Amino acid sequence: MADPADNRTHASSDPGIARLLEGRHHDPFAVLGRHPLGDGRVLVRVFAPATLEVSLPEIGVELARLGATDLFEYRGEAGRLPARYRLRRRTDRGEVIEEVDPYCFPPQLDEAQIAAFGAGGHWHAWWLLGAHLVAADGCAGVRFAVWAPEAERVSVVGDFNGWDGRRHPMRSRGGSGVWELFIPGLGAGHNYKYEIRNRWSAELLLKGDPYARLTELRPATASVIAAPSAWQWGDGEWLARRAAGDWLHAPLSVYEVHLGSWRRRADGGFPNYREIADELVPYVAELGFTHVEFLPVSEHPLDDSWGYQPSGYFAPSRRFGDPDDFRCLVDRLHQAGIGVILDWVPGHFPRDAHGLARFDGSALYEYADPLKGEHREWGTLVFNYDRNEVRSFLLSSAIYWLKEFHCDGLRVDAVASMLYLDYSRQPGEWTPNVAGGNENLEAVAFIRRLNQLTHAEVPGSITIAEESTAWPAVSRPTDLGGLGFSMKWNMGWMHDTLQYIAHDPVYRRHHHGLLSFGPVYAFTENFVLPLSHDEVVHGKRSLLGRMPGDDWQRFANLRLLYTYQWTYPGKKLLFMGGELAQPWEWDHRGELPWWLLQEPAHAGVRQLVGDLNRLYRELGPLHRRDFEGRGFRWLRWDDADSSVLAYLRLDAEREVIVLLNFTPVPREGYRIGAPRAGCWREVFNSDSRFYGGSDIGNPLPLQSEPLPWMDQPQSLVVTLPPLAGILLVRQA
Repeated sequence: MADPADNRTHASSDPGIARLLEGRHHDPFAVLGRHPLGDGRVLVRVFAPATLEVSLPEIGVELARLGATDLFEYRGEAGRLPARYRLRRRTDRGEVIEEVDPYCFPPQLDEAQIAAFGAGGHWHAWWLLGAHLVAADGCAGVRFAVWAPEAERVSVVGDFNGWDGRRHPMRSRGGSGVWELFIPGLGAGHNYKYEIRNRWSAELLLKGDPYARLTELRPATASVIAAPSAWQWGDGEWLARRAAGDWLHAPLSVYEVHLGSWRRRADGGFPNYREIADELVPYVAELGFTHVEFLPVSEHPLDDSWGYQPSGYFAPSRRFGDPDDFRCLVDRLHQAGIGVILDWVPGHFPRDAHGLARFDGSALYEYADPLKGEHREWGTLVFNYDRNEVRSFLLSSAIYWLKEFHCDGLRVDAVASMLYLDYSRQPGEWTPNVAGGNENLEAVAFIRRLNQLTHAEVPGSITIAEESTAWPAVSRPTDLGGLGFSMKWNMGWMHDTLQYIAHDPVYRRHHHGLLSFGPVYAFTENFVLPLSHDEVVHGKRSLLGRMPGDDWQRFANLRLLYTYQWTYPGKKLLFMGGELAQPWEWDHRGELPWWLLQEPAHAGVRQLVGDLNRLYRELGPLHRRDFEGRGFRWLRWDDADSSVLAYLRLDAEREVIVLLNFTPVPREGYRIGAPRAGCWREVFNSDSRFYGGSDIGNPLPLQSEPLPWMDQPQSLVVTLPPLAGILLVRQA
């Protein structure tokens, strides 16, 4: 039995108890739980607000309340009490609750893993931090862990404890800044956050879990304890082919998708990932794209950000379902032979109060210096790439999406904003690096490590940089001094092409260099040719809306643009709606205008995109040497007066002749060079009646003549249709 005299201890006489009651104690285990007293006796102390009485049912004793506090104590024989003892509480509402005491468990986190995290070398940090269903000493429950080095006290709060920060304060793991707590008896599905008290200002913050794998549906902001995945993957063959594949020489044609506006339910709501799969998979397969690229699916608070201001770096957006629903979408795409690329945003994050911003009351994930840590243009904060734990966080996020969801690649957003200290800043608004330059040296080191790691950890995966400057060797290996990306968006090609084609054809002769200059740098990087979502918003108009002329010319120009894109060196990307020839800008608040496909001109553009994808995949010269100068050869680059381009795409086996006429004037009797003698057949014509064109072209095979032309040993006389492109292939 307990000695009643021992329970007369005045709570205020113990500074540890006082700090606990004030919500300031960094180590609640020093006060709560089980403590040996010597002579075979033990102290059990429990903090239980809104509780009338507490007992230990295994030994049939009641704990004594300490004065007027919510602390209860037992002092008695140690041998009678199990190591993992239970508490029975009777609340002030008359409820009787029985549970294992969370404060009778030893530390749960491995010291080596904590050290790796703190050294910036833990790229599976979601195993360490976050909320995990585990068993400790045979007791099932949830282990919580969070990094908050400037906190004086951190508590787990949630719907299981009345969001009361007094009930479950966490244990500090010393100088690592990591806090942990195992709560036995807790299961999946509960909402939770961390209540953090800053050690210097005493500011109280309520934060979502940076490592949460599931969240509430916005506008709610709580993290959710995720159940283990029950998804049974069926994409083993795809993953094996990917690991053994050669992405450098394979076709890559990407359909860029914003999940919130591709399709909507009849009531205007968002469909589930599985519902999206039902329609998206067959649609993309029919169009012949090799990959889809999803605008960020990471959880984000604001629909209008399209996902580019993420708050959940390990959580697929709850708008469309749970993590297994997203796994289903990826799996079904893979089983249909379609790869999955995710937009990933390691450059900045929003200021939302529940998120990463000043997470523990200090500049933790962001740079402390506002000249370095803020993107004023975007209203966001910049990750501190110089901090080891931040690098562990971001590297783990990248690996998480690739491994846990089997994604095939990451398109890294806004790389230029990471590389340059003066990005979107005026003089006086940025601080030079240690060498006096404008390069963010630690961001460069992080990017190189990211690319080394993803390629090594997930064989066959790719990384693609959205990088808009002349930074050298973005898509070259790190051991050769490059940044290590697999590919880079060719923003120069995109800007020049759209600028050129927006001109009325009568003036294009004066801007011919916008097209002819591109091959000068086309092979300095592994380029992707993007006609992305960024080009159909913010007053830029839709792609069709940029085209000059009457309706017939606008559609012809758009078909010509796509023909140029699909035949020019580089991988391909088209934002959803482009295949519909959408007349107006993309609106993320509703679905695509699918009814347009009832109109022949729009249906014709969709058919053209599908046929271009088919040819791109089937004809080796159109993809095998996309990144090599020997895969491209000019036939005619200087015919500005006619606004005609002619070039060869070639591999080791065959050639494809590409002819593009950027005027509405049909050109008969146009002589071009041919690399080999023989009969050449027109295999594609963007002016075909099947696409809505005038059907001018070369329906009969063309026999070459032994007349050298354009530095070629043979030549052909062809008809160039108006505002159109044709492809010629030699018959075997």
